[in-house]
Amino acid sequence: MAIALRKPDEITKLRKAGEIVGKTLNYLKNSVKSGMTLKEVDAMGEAYIRDLGAIPSFKGLYGFPASVCTSLNEVVIHGVPTDYRLVDGDVLGLDIGTKLDGYFGDAAITMGIGNISPEDEAVINCSRDVLYEAIGSIRVGMRFKELSKILEDGITSRGFVPLRDYCGHGIGTKPHDEPNIPNYLDGKANQGPKIKNGMVFCLEPMVCQKSSNPVLLDDKWSVLSEDNLRTSHYEHQVAVVDGKAIILTKV
Repeated sequence: MAIALRKPDEITKLRKAGEIVGKTLNYLKNSVKSGMTLKEVDAMGEAYIRDLGAIPSFKGLYGFPASVCTSLNEVVIHGVPTDYRLVDGDVLGLDIGTKLDGYFGDAAITMGIGNISPEDEAVINCSRDVLYEAIGSIRVGMRFKELSKILEDGITSRGFVPLRDYCGHGIGTKPHDEPNIPNYLDGKANQGPKIKNGMVFCLEPMVCQKSSNPVLLDDKWSVLSEDNLRTSHYEHQVAVVDGKAIILTKV
């Protein structure tokens, strides 16, 4: 399947959907505190998205039961909100999608609740810093596999490993589209499709401590590492314009 090249007016629509994601994540980052339940966090996120005029696109997507993925501690992605009540020292990943005028936005952060350990701080910093490094490296003509290698090298150079079997993705009038963008290199970096102006996609480094092997919990959504250690996930949606990437989900 060909990778879509978006026209300027489409990128404007994707930016509007993405800005709502960014605003919602910023709102939750400043609002979520110890004592709140994950279901309360989800309800806050959904209400904020709707107040800004968008639809929470994750709700019902592939059967997902909530608007916000709340990935707690060892869960790296797709955490389902529960009645669990947050305590100081928890690590919480928040992944949000929106739909506005037929176009989608998608981004994620990982945050500490109260005071967290230096070890947890390091894994959070890894996924965030690697994300921005990878975005800064994007140029027209480079291959997506080169981008995957940059993501992998950034993670492993900090002493961590990327989660396997899950990846970043294209986005537009579908929440997930071509291409798939793993956080690790499969095959050779000089193979596969090249990045072009007009492409819009999400990068999302999913960082584990020792094992890259994913484990799916009994809820059939929550994914953690086989090592059962704490993890981190950051994501931005970018558009390639005038030869470089611009972030659509940054406030």
